[in-house]
Amino acid sequence: MQSLTVKTSRRTQFVEITKDVQRIITALGIRAGTCYLYVPHTTAGIFINEHADPDVAFDAEGAIDRLIPMAGPYRHAEGNSDSHVKTMLTGITQFVFVEEGKLLLGRWQGIFLAEFDGPRERKVHVKVLPDRV
Repeated sequence: MQSLTVKTSRRTQFVEITKDVQRIITALGIRAGTCYLYVPHTTAGIFINEHADPDVAFDAEGAIDRLIPMAGPYRHAEGNSDSHVKTMLTGITQFVFVEEGKLLLGRWQGIFLAEFDGPRERKVHVKVLPDRV
């Protein structure tokens, strides 16, 4: 297993990590298999969406903040209840197939770390299992 460290600079921020994940696959020399991604945090998640236009991620950040506002009413006293709920929506795992040494993503797709309680330093664990022949 490999790990990526991602530093965020805003409370809600979507950081594209596709190239970092691809570098791991390339370094491991895996031609075909499955790439598993896991974020070990309760206020950060991971998702796949459009990466060609950065405005998509920016718009999504604003939309999720409007959907689940920072101000409650929440019972959790740490002031980050909204962050926990947002993580429940994005999830903390993804998987992507690997073919010919490349992530098998759609033309416009990218992998994003979703920060909901930043700025912070986050980990993304990456495990790539080769196909058995």
